[in-house]
Amino acid sequence: MDYRCEATTVEGFVQQLACCYLPHGYWFYVSGWVPAGKDPRAVDQKLLEKYGIAVSRQARARRKLAGLANLHYLRHERLFVLLAIHGKHHFFEEEERVRDVRNLPLHFAGYSITYRPGDFEARAGADGPPEPDDKWHSRVQIGRKAYRDLKGYFVERAVRTPADVLSRELYTVPFEPYARVRQQLLNVLRLVNKARRRAGDESLPPTVLRYQRRIVKPFDAAAVRTSSSREGGTRAEDHRKPRRRTAATGLVSPPLTFREEETR
Repeated sequence: MDYRCEATTVEGFVQQLACCYLPHGYWFYVSGWVPAGKDPRAVDQKLLEKYGIAVSRQARARRKLAGLANLHYLRHERLFVLLAIHGKHHFFEEEERVRDVRNLPLHFAGYSITYRPGDFEARAGADGPPEPDDKWHSRVQIGRKAYRDLKGYFVERAVRTPADVLSRELYTVPFEPYARVRQQLLNVLRLVNKARRRAGDESLPPTVLRYQRRIVKPFDAAAVRTSSSREGGTRAEDHRKPRRRTAATGLVSPPLTFREEETR
């Protein structure tokens, strides 16, 4: 069967992991790089055949009922990840560095991706206390180092950069606004406004941030844009002329940060 595994963009890779694989129990992972000089698609085919990944949905259901593990495989450029659910499979015997994403987040392109219980649900009423959320959710946020660099960059530019330029840079931060990412960016904005108020400048409104995540087709070649694959998107009023990140921002897509050995 035709098994699609090559994510064409960083957004598609993260979306496929967080929205399609982790919620269905694919928590055990091994990551690695396709060595230079090897054809990534040849490596794809080798791994798909080795672990019997390219099977139908019905076959996956039968395997699960029999107590056997199912696997998924995902690659972006030269980086790949193998994911498995609970069950018996020679994958767990042959791979030495199998990690549990619930305990060890998966780091990719500046993102930190894990699977954790929720914090609190929305309040029942205006004055009601928030209710604990016992459900597990994919949690996507900016990784610690990338977040530290992001805060340092914007706090340093908070006063000496014109408000319109700073607003544009905040809007085009190269991270999709998942819930945790939104919280982090609001904290960055809070620090920026604190510095601006201290200098006697006007605070920036919350509307300088992007709150809606783009839904992409992870395996669609048309999703690859001619500009950066992680530009911040466009505001509703700017559809006729898409906004592009300027070179002056200094914000570029962070490098891929999987720390596994290259596949042999």
